[in-house]
Amino acid sequence: MGRRQSALSRSIQRALFRNPDAFRKTLIGRILAFFSLFYIKLIRYSHETFRKLRNEVWKIDEAEYRSCFRSEDRTLPLNPMGDMGFSGSTFFSTQNAKFLIKSLPRHFEHSFFREDLFHPYYEYMRSHRDSLLVWITDYLYAPYTTLGSLVKTTPAHHIIMANVLHGRGQDSSWETYDLKPIDYFYPERDLVPDAFVSEQTLSRLADEFPDKIRLARADCDAFRRMMATDTQFLCDANAVDYSLFLVRYPVGEAPEVDVVGRKSPWRVGVPSVDGKWRYRAVVLDFFWAKHKLHAQAMTGMVQTFNVIGRQGPMTITTTAEEYRNKFLSMVDSMLEGC
Repeated sequence: MGRRQSALSRSIQRALFRNPDAFRKTLIGRILAFFSLFYIKLIRYSHETFRKLRNEVWKIDEAEYRSCFRSEDRTLPLNPMGDMGFSGSTFFSTQNAKFLIKSLPRHFEHSFFREDLFHPYYEYMRSHRDSLLVWITDYLYAPYTTLGSLVKTTPAHHIIMANVLHGRGQDSSWETYDLKPIDYFYPERDLVPDAFVSEQTLSRLADEFPDKIRLARADCDAFRRMMATDTQFLCDANAVDYSLFLVRYPVGEAPEVDVVGRKSPWRVGVPSVDGKWRYRAVVLDFFWAKHKLHAQAMTGMVQTFNVIGRQGPMTITTTAEEYRNKFLSMVDSMLEGC
């Protein structure tokens, strides 16, 4: 782990054990923080509301949660996962792989979640206990501006999420698919020169599932209903460009109970109707809102490009309703026998 990642790992750990109610901004604190290039002071946003989500809705034991971020042997508690895509996000996982930490370096994303989506998300998850929206268990932010955040070496906003891949062994044959409607043109991929982006990163933008999801009728109907309800919530929030993260693994490869918190079906693993596979699924990356200034500016830019390039519909120029309809059509096309 490099110096930057080591410092950020410790910043995240300390934030989770720091009392945010005791924090007070001071002039000397602001000055000292500004000259930090790698270490950044983080505190928890709306920590009591997140605690209610963890304990009351998702039944995550607080002692177990905190232990995931504590290192008993003086080693760092988090494992770096590197740059996982086009947003510039930094990823870590806890050593037991129960939780992921993702930075939100783009202002329009973290401001949308914090200012527009968070409280509706809290109310929605309370009333929809089997929602497939990813469990966001904490939000960390920097109360002070630092040199590191200004020059983009140290992200100042982070979310912590339950890891749907918890339980996967090192040599497992689990398959993962990050799925979006494939009939869109993706300017964040297709307008970036290949010289600046690796093939591995390009291939992660939008996968295709090469098979069908084969479920019992009751499981299939429940999945369709939940997808319709979750995407309606995102549509009402004016969100686009979210994805379905689908996991498939052989039935005998992971215990059913190997998840943290409440054991809802699509986190435990829903069996295929032929008894060969288990499926897990979660809806991710719902941070792009059509009404945010950056999204509006990007929409104008790519619409101009499209007049010349004629590339067809794009994820960031579509409406929230159209994206939802195409997303649900994608889901329907993968289901078989129901």
